[in-house]
Amino acid sequence: MARISVSSLLADERVRFVIIGGFNTVFGYVLFAILQLTVGDVIGYLGSLYGSYVVAVVVAFFLHRGFTFRVRGTGNVFIDLLRFASVYVVSLVVNTIALPILVEIVGLDPLVAQALTVFVTTMISYFGHKFFSFRRTKEAIEPEEEPRAESA
Repeated sequence: MARISVSSLLADERVRFVIIGGFNTVFGYVLFAILQLTVGDVIGYLGSLYGSYVVAVVVAFFLHRGFTFRVRGTGNVFIDLLRFASVYVVSLVVNTIALPILVEIVGLDPLVAQALTVFVTTMISYFGHKFFSFRRTKEAIEPEEEPRAESA
């Protein structure tokens, strides 16, 4: 049975996306829940959604840019942020449509409804970021560290 090392797992962009995406999904959901439980009566569940998105997008941008897609030192950070945010706008539109349907029509609690939308918005995010936000030529991406040869 072959052993899989942490470094070989982290060499896979999809694994890095799942790690950062998972963290950011939990982070964004916790922000949504905090807003909903504290000021949700004032700003509504969509206000909680938008507030949590703004903060989570900024955090996700820096984590995905530096760790997931490894584009440190390449491209324009401001342009990347605009492209990144535009992918999240698509996710936010999908979420803005799905959340009221699940709450108002299906009758789910906003916290449960938001948890259900995570899968769809995560898929939109991965493909949008991979092929749009952080698209780079192979030469522009920071190369992986070459394995060191064992000396005899």
